[in-house]
Amino acid sequence: MRPTGDRIRETLFNWLALRLPGARCLDLFAGTGVLGLEALSRGAAHCSFVEADARLAAGLQSQLAQLGGAERGTVVSARAPEALARCPGDFDIVFLDPPFEAGLLAPALDAVADRLVPGHRVYVERDRRDTTELAPGWQVLRDGQAGQVRYHLLEFQPMTDSLKETP
Repeated sequence: MRPTGDRIRETLFNWLALRLPGARCLDLFAGTGVLGLEALSRGAAHCSFVEADARLAAGLQSQLAQLGGAERGTVVSARAPEALARCPGDFDIVFLDPPFEAGLLAPALDAVADRLVPGHRVYVERDRRDTTELAPGWQVLRDGQAGQVRYHLLEFQPMTDSLKETP
């Protein structure tokens, strides 16, 4: 597990400051849930946390209860991105920080694309050596690097049939 560092979190939440109040968030590959919990503390209306490790998921549930925000959070203890179907609603903000070497970033982006509301933002972390191209439709709005981590703020703009290339 590699929690998002303080410097990166500060940058991320500065980027998202105006979008957080009332937002519906998804913390896929939640781990400790630091991103989703911070979003809630900054005014997000709800956050769905997906974490495959049952101990970490139970810890997240406990933290939500202690913070008095159990009704503002949903914890799904299952593997991402398959567990996305068990998360309620669509999302304004998505946090994606999959294990770097697991090859889960592209499937996760594919899985969340249909669950995004207009004006959404998707935050991604990946290894700085990862040069994998994003699938068509994903636009990098902002990015940065800290140590071994590259991070991006993305937006998805699905291609309409009229914009798709013809054979």
